[in-house]
Amino acid sequence: MSAQQTLQFEDGGSIPTSPHQYWVYKCPLRDIRWFVEKWHYSKSVNGLSARHCFKLMDNGKMVGACIFGKMAMRNQWKPYADSEDKVIELRRLCCIDDTPKNTESYFISKCIKMLKSEEYEVIVSYADLTYGHSGVIYKASNFKLVGRTTPGRVITYKGKLYHDHSIRTKYKGHLKPFAFNLKNALEDGTAQYTKTKGKNIYVYKLRKGEESSNGD
Repeated sequence: MSAQQTLQFEDGGSIPTSPHQYWVYKCPLRDIRWFVEKWHYSKSVNGLSARHCFKLMDNGKMVGACIFGKMAMRNQWKPYADSEDKVIELRRLCCIDDTPKNTESYFISKCIKMLKSEEYEVIVSYADLTYGHSGVIYKASNFKLVGRTTPGRVITYKGKLYHDHSIRTKYKGHLKPFAFNLKNALEDGTAQYTKTKGKNIYVYKLRKGEESSNGD
């Protein structure tokens, strides 16, 4: 799949303090899977809804990846819109370690610009306090802090993190092979539950004039 849209580094917004020439491409998940598995702290995209994927390129080298998708939990979208189709979550964001200041906020801003052609009203993202992420990047990208999730737990398996619901993922009424294997790993001790501190919840309004459907 070829790139659907590109954006040059100089076209406005908060730009990295660097002479690099960055381009943002929309792409399929397969183009960035390896990058996310290497550079994102979760090391995984398994079970992830990936409706919109983007890659950040610098002179032919991938230096960032971003995934937006359906929210993980059933009815999780309800506080933010009157329809599930109006809410999209920023599920993964990562860049290589030596990108210059402002790179991630720049990358997010260009992804948001592309998403504005879709029908979404709200973007939701979570900053995981367990891994020291308070959400500075989201604040710099004009997201609003709206709350914090309660502490919970994730599954650690082979150096990767999985949401607790991963062991209940089914297809045609049966556990998916990965869910079955993960459940067995928990039982034999090769996978473990890890407690989490909770996450800061950030929201970005794509359709500020459509926050309410009352009236017309």
